[in-house]
Amino acid sequence: MQAYQPPAWLRNGHLQSYLSSSQLRQRRGAGLLRQLGVVSEELLLDGGNGVRLQAWHSRLPQGSPQALALLLHGWEGSARSGYMRMTAARLLQAGFAVVRLNFRDHGDTFHLNPGLFHSARLDEVVNATADLARRYPALPLVAAGFSLGGNFALRLALQAPAAGIPLQRVAAVCPVLDPGQTMDQLERGSGLYGRYFHRKWTASLRRKRALFPELMAHCDDQVLAQDLRGLTTWLASRYAGFATVQDYFDAYSVAGPRIAPLQVPASVLMAADDPVIPLASFQDWPLPAHSQLLISRWGGHCGFIENLHGDGWAEHWVCRQLQQI
Repeated sequence: MQAYQPPAWLRNGHLQSYLSSSQLRQRRGAGLLRQLGVVSEELLLDGGNGVRLQAWHSRLPQGSPQALALLLHGWEGSARSGYMRMTAARLLQAGFAVVRLNFRDHGDTFHLNPGLFHSARLDEVVNATADLARRYPALPLVAAGFSLGGNFALRLALQAPAAGIPLQRVAAVCPVLDPGQTMDQLERGSGLYGRYFHRKWTASLRRKRALFPELMAHCDDQVLAQDLRGLTTWLASRYAGFATVQDYFDAYSVAGPRIAPLQVPASVLMAADDPVIPLASFQDWPLPAHSQLLISRWGGHCGFIENLHGDGWAEHWVCRQLQQI
């Protein structure tokens, strides 16, 4: 597969990052699935301890899938995100069945579980994946994730052997490796990204507060008015049970030697011009020998857009990587 070579007008990391979550990609992804005549059904997966996670299982109406791909979205994204739908379409065309998982409090799932989402809630994703594997035991299982979903995919791969999950391969696009460095980048870089995530997150917290006012008594408008680091510190100490925000970041970091125990082969795609994930966090990242890191010169954050239609090189890359089973 040739390296990503966008046209000259798309060689800007900020433009790529903006387009990655644009309405253009939303419409393109929905249109591709519609053209394929995809059959989708809702699943409520068992996350353990009473947790339920919503997912959408999709297949083509004709033929039998050869494998099952689990897709994990980024923070404040959802199973309906453009990159999720577009990747699903490419995988379906390649002979996969696809399950697009919604993390807790993403999509329209705020009502399913009383506790708040936070990034250290790996156990429920592991349990949901184990549930998925039990439901479709005849299909080889692979997974892919984007941004925070890429981080979850890598941590899922680290935990899969001990959890008895027959995960065969993972792919991650622009995964968050060191959350502390990403927070620093959001604070010192363009304010657009920090404001974007703050706006999306506080809207989600307001929706959760309306559904569970007794559990969200400490989430008043004064709390929501804090900046992104302040709000993350509040979440870490008040709801996630960590003494400091750095302890919280460490709990879901995959930077440095944390990836060394990985047994499941992984492919990771990063962009040198990513305005959210700093190059310093991954350029010397020591992946195990069975895994690979591709650093593209261009691509932005989960962009890798190829044309005016919003088609993405990353969807094809994910498909190629997951076919190596």
